[in-house]
Amino acid sequence: MPTQPLSQKEIEDRLRELPGWSVEDARLVRSYRLPDHFAATALVVHVAQVQQELNHHSDLTLGYDSVALAVHTHSAGGALTEKDFALAERVEAIAPGHGAH
Repeated sequence: MPTQPLSQKEIEDRLRELPGWSVEDARLVRSYRLPDHFAATALVVHVAQVQQELNHHSDLTLGYDSVALAVHTHSAGGALTEKDFALAERVEAIAPGHGAH
């Protein structure tokens, strides 16, 4: 069964539950600052593990002390779906453990 795109209202409602996340260019996005490069790299590895578990992958950008994510659902024509918000929630849960803010 294909994943259904969320309505604009559903997206807005879900965004209220995820401070720091926004929609840019039809993707759910968030950037984090971390204490140093090692912490940023560790967060990327942890996010990659979560993405494998969910079988849903974002674009990850690693900077010296930053990590940025951008995600949408290819199988839904590039729309935002529940899968994107599930991934965002999981990332929000692990990010503080790496010193992200």
